[in-house]
Amino acid sequence: MKNLRTISLLIVLSFSIGMLAQGQPQTPAARPAVPAAPQPQQPPPTMASVVDRQISAYEKNLVDVAEAMPAEKFDFTPESLAIKGSSYAGVRTFAQLIKHTATANFRFWAPLSGEELPENVKNAKSNGPDELKTKAEIIQFLKDSFAVGHRAAKAITSENALDAVSFRNASAPRLFLATFAVIHDADEYGQMVEYLRMNGIVPPASRPR
Repeated sequence: MKNLRTISLLIVLSFSIGMLAQGQPQTPAARPAVPAAPQPQQPPPTMASVVDRQISAYEKNLVDVAEAMPAEKFDFTPESLAIKGSSYAGVRTFAQLIKHTATANFRFWAPLSGEELPENVKNAKSNGPDELKTKAEIIQFLKDSFAVGHRAAKAITSENALDAVSFRNASAPRLFLATFAVIHDADEYGQMVEYLRMNGIVPPASRPR
């Protein structure tokens, strides 16, 4: 009788352990690690890609400041502020700064891209085409000049970078003309930034991100 009771107890205990085991969450089988997708390799820099990157940087800076200035302020010049001790007489208006910059871009970069200068650039003085009056027209003129710059950059190779091309009744290496245009853009950009700040406008590149 005692043995029968012991056997019954063992059966009940075994059944209880089995039920408890069934109630435990099953640990999922470890999945094999998926290899990370290979990252696409960046092409090595070229003479053209380096110059194009410089052009893109100042294209953004200049287009951004041009768009930031209200249309009614495109005729602004610091001369109008009559700052005591200043010397702003006869300086370019904001619109003239943009048109001058774009005109120079065309003249620097067209010889590199092999393009003819547009008639309004060919006949323009240093302040750019007089017929461009509105903000939209002037900004488009600026964008068009940078489009020529990108085409000029694509035409530069390590083999022809130092080849001389005709420029202003003289000649200069391709690389010099391409990069000097960017230096000139930087100079004009600095002036445009000051014009914005004189009108209480923080330049886009200086705003908190």
